[in-house]
Amino acid sequence: MDFFKKNSLAIVGVAIGMIGGFLYWYFIGCSDGQCAITSKPLNSTLYGGMLGGLFFSLFAKK
Repeated sequence: MDFFKKNSLAIVGVAIGMIGGFLYWYFIGCSDGQCAITSKPLNSTLYGGMLGGLFFSLFAKK
């Protein structure tokens, strides 16, 4: 339980990033399949989650 309290901001960032990545794929995406990140929904969702977690972890108190 202590892990979730310490990293709650990063976990929220991952969730928001995954939603954002999926929405980016759904609305913008890649029409011809040549894009490495946005050609598949899984790639875009995981990439968004990674970026969201990294970004939100910048604001965590040490």
